[in-house]
Amino acid sequence: MPGTRKLGRATASRTAMLRAMVTFLLENGKIETTVTRAKEVKAMTEKIITKAKQNDLHSKRQVYSYVTKETVAKKVFDDIAPKYAERNGGYCRIIKIGPRRGDAAEMAIIELI
Repeated sequence: MPGTRKLGRATASRTAMLRAMVTFLLENGKIETTVTRAKEVKAMTEKIITKAKQNDLHSKRQVYSYVTKETVAKKVFDDIAPKYAERNGGYCRIIKIGPRRGDAAEMAIIELI
């Protein structure tokens, strides 16, 4: 269930961070972050792509309200959602890459399949 990890931040800060990370992932296709953040970003990204597959007015308003860049939201409806039309989930992949040098936090790459 997305939203159960607090990630050491206040609610508004956590929401803003997740929105930015989801937008960046949808824009570039791949990001590098910690494993716990990657799991949260994966859950939210898959919800956004599933909403975009419906392609009606209500889903467009929901996606546009969550994604921070209008061009990325348009890309979700035009390019990303049609690519996953016949797929029932599992749009993202998390690959663990080992500990971070500074604080030994477990790092991962999250990418769109």
